[in-house]
Amino acid sequence: MKRYGVLDRINKTADLRELPYSVLYELCGSLREFIIDHVSQTGGHLSSNLGIVELAVALERVFDSNRDRIIYDVGHQCYVHKILTGRKEAFTSLRQYGGLSGFLKPEESQTDPCITGHASSSVSVALGMAHARTLKNQKYHVVAVIGDGALTGGMAYEALNNAGGSGEPLIVVLNDNNMSITQNVGAMSRHLAHLRVSPRYQRAKAKVKGALSHVPGGRTLTNGISRVKSGIKSVVLPTTLFEQMGFAYLGPVDGHDLKAVCEILTRAKAMKQPVLLHVMTRKGKGYRFAEEHPGSFHGVSPFDVLTGKPLKPAGMNFSACFGEALSALASQDERICAVTAAMSSGTGLTGFAEKYPSRFFDVGIAEEHAVAMCAGMAKQGLKPVCALYSTFLQRAYDQIIHDVAIEGIGVVFAIDRAGVVGEDGATHNGVFDVGFLQQIPGVTILCPSNFDELRSMLAQAIYKRGGPVAIRYPRGGEGAFTTDTSSEWAACLTGTDSPDVSIVTYGIMVNQALQAASLLEGQGVHVQVWKINEISEQTRRLPEGWVQSLGGRVLVLEDAVHNGCYGKSIEEALQGTSIEVYLCNLGNRFLAHGSVAQLYKECGIDGESVALRIQEWAACQHMDG
Repeated sequence: MKRYGVLDRINKTADLRELPYSVLYELCGSLREFIIDHVSQTGGHLSSNLGIVELAVALERVFDSNRDRIIYDVGHQCYVHKILTGRKEAFTSLRQYGGLSGFLKPEESQTDPCITGHASSSVSVALGMAHARTLKNQKYHVVAVIGDGALTGGMAYEALNNAGGSGEPLIVVLNDNNMSITQNVGAMSRHLAHLRVSPRYQRAKAKVKGALSHVPGGRTLTNGISRVKSGIKSVVLPTTLFEQMGFAYLGPVDGHDLKAVCEILTRAKAMKQPVLLHVMTRKGKGYRFAEEHPGSFHGVSPFDVLTGKPLKPAGMNFSACFGEALSALASQDERICAVTAAMSSGTGLTGFAEKYPSRFFDVGIAEEHAVAMCAGMAKQGLKPVCALYSTFLQRAYDQIIHDVAIEGIGVVFAIDRAGVVGEDGATHNGVFDVGFLQQIPGVTILCPSNFDELRSMLAQAIYKRGGPVAIRYPRGGEGAFTTDTSSEWAACLTGTDSPDVSIVTYGIMVNQALQAASLLEGQGVHVQVWKINEISEQTRRLPEGWVQSLGGRVLVLEDAVHNGCYGKSIEEALQGTSIEVYLCNLGNRFLAHGSVAQLYKECGIDGESVALRIQEWAACQHMDG
């Protein structure tokens, strides 16, 4: 078993407080080696965790995470925290089924104050905890660690504005690595860039106070200077946005200077007011490939440490197919624009951005803004395609209703990572979009099962559909079913005129349905598989001729939660008929992390489980008969 030097002797955070800085720097090197070794085997978020090592060590040294509340925004960068708070030995199970989560998770440890996974929420949660502390007359510190990328999210400003004005003692640590997943955009990025290169104010203030402390009457002069500090700052450094919000601003400080970070954290800890500490770090620090390509090493699959290459080279996937298809359409139509929210690479739009930079818009972590902006673009004659992960589209629910659907505006939503995503767990599975989009009048959902259907449906959505159209597709590649059936609202893939049961499904789940049908046919059970391509108000009413073809029993198979699932619409439409309906979906729960195959099995929506359910159903019917 590989040894990691001083890290092997660290079993609790209290151990850090006894170590000299020379040993702590050695510990930081061991932590980086440990993280690289383990993430190369399990996959996970690499560059963000390498960049925050010294800051995370300093936080655990200066604060007591068993009592104090340290909230890592998003949670991509919580690995050091987990290693130092008793989960080192479990790291081989990171993001594996039944193992450690890749994000903060209170079920694992009392040192994890809350669940995380989405960006820009940490300051809001921290302020709530600070208010609770004050109202209950308790004594603990509250720290929110938020990246500069997360500051592109509007929720962060709502929270900063409220927190600064509250006067509530709390610390916001701005982990500034000049990147989110892709390069930062917007005015805040420029503001932070100015602060990074203008640390003169803090140095000048300290020098003036130091000099005056040795002069008779210096305290009076210092107080006088403090009263007119806004005038001094206007000469040396313009007042920061954070100070205007009510925060005491400290920094910038080198986030890899462990002693300096500990000292400034200690100073912030003693201040009885809202404090924003600006810490500058380098994403991917300590691993050459991650430093050179921090975006590529943000989230990684298992890789070779020596070369940085993935152990299993990625093949074609739905995201890349979407990006190529949209670029091809854009080459023929200058009205087509692509909009995303800090996910240009993840949504497959890197190539589009390079070819058509004037028609590509990355708005940062601001999904609400992205959707409303698309509404404005469409109203004025453009054809915007808004590419978001399903789990993040949830944030723009109001804008889909208010800014797009009420007027029936033609915005196309490319919903990536729809369905079960896997290793990132409950916060990232895209299992709610069918339910919440179905609730909105006028929204059409298209459900491609393979790359050819995605290409065809994208063209349909842009040119042949009216009003808002969503195209939902999964993470990863296509399955065995590769036929393009997109010209029909529903297609019969296997069939008999008098089936024992009909499986109705859509999207990538068609592969599980076909596997179940094959297994059942081998056992003498005749199965008809129907693939739904469009979910809309019209198709939820179900054509009469289609209903008559179903036979006596229908199983509706979905990678969505039970509440609001498409099967509910079928169940309602078939009321009053003799057809029995069985809904086979994810149930009403939040899924754990693990591989997609493992989660399918756990929920009973894989081909084998579906076949078994139908067998049991048929057996019960036979006994009842």
